[in-house]
Order: sequence, then structure tokens, then C-alpha cells
Amino acid sequence: MLLKNKNIILGVCGGIAAYKSYDIIRRLVNLKANVECILTKSAHQFVTPLTLQTLSKNSIHNCMFEHIDKWEINHISLAQKADLIIVIPATADIIARFASGRANDLLTCTVLASKAIIIVCPAMNTNMFNHKATQNNIKTLESYGYKFVMPESGELACGNYGNGKLASVEAIISFIINLV
Repeated sequence: MLLKNKNIILGVCGGIAAYKSYDIIRRLVNLKANVECILTKSAHQFVTPLTLQTLSKNSIHNCMFEHIDKWEINHISLAQKADLIIVIPATADIIARFASGRANDLLTCTVLASKAIIIVCPAMNTNMFNHKATQNNIKTLESYGYKFVMPESGELACGNYGNGKLASVEAIISFIINLV
């Protein structure tokens, strides 16, 4: 299978498009990938750890200081095992934190500590996506070697129509398959 023996860390952030992470996980697992999820604090407002755990068949990682059964530093062990780290939906905030090298939660620490391929899938309001700060942060991350599956145009959760809608599940999966 295409992704057999690939360890994928799926960073789920707090945006309405987080519900699409369910289908992403299902598709990756069907392609024989091992998927582990890191949820940001705000992601808990949109998706449930139980559903992600059930779909991925792995424990969910929530915070830097969760109890561990064996001696491992969580963000380091996740960073080292990852072949790919996929961030979905990548909010303006998480993109800014990555670009500035922030390491203030489990996801940002794991990304900063990893040598894996990082795939960022932005999803946000059109004005936020088009803002010069966000565009500069994307350029910065591209210069670091991060890969992007750019958003599509369409109706957004706020009711506006424009660029900022999370790329389709098919586009994201296709990008991943073509990259590995």
C-alpha cells in the first residue's frame, strides 16, 4: 500500500474545518499509514479526542505535560518518529507561531523539533488569509522547506465567499501520496 510503514503526525488546530480531519485520518489509515494526532487546545472546541482515537487506532496527544507510561519526552519522541507532519486546518495563528519559531504547545514544539516533511493546510477567513502578515509567514515557512496545500475559493463558515476554504480531502490526500 502507498503509505505502509509511514508514521504521520496529524496536528489538528481550532478551526471549523477541523471536522475534515476525520476523513483525512480514515483515508490515511486505509492507505496503511500509522496516524497519531496532536490536538491544540482550541481544536477541542471542534472535534473530539475519542473520535480521532477511534479512527486513528492510536492514543491522542493533547498537551506537553500529559502523563507518560514510559520515559519519553513527548514532543521529541513524536518528532523523531514522524515521516510526515500534517497540520489541518492551519489557522493564521498556528502559521504565525511556526514562522516565528514559537514552541508554546505540543504541536509547535513537535514541529520545531522534527526533521520530517511538514505539510500545512491553511483554512481561514479570506481577509485573514490574504493579510500581508499571513502571506509573509507562508513565504517564511516555504523558505524553511514547509509544503503547503493551499486553500480553495468557496463559501466560508463566516458566510463570505472567497479564498480560505480548506482544500478538499482528495486534494490533500493526493498531495501526500505524490510527495512520498
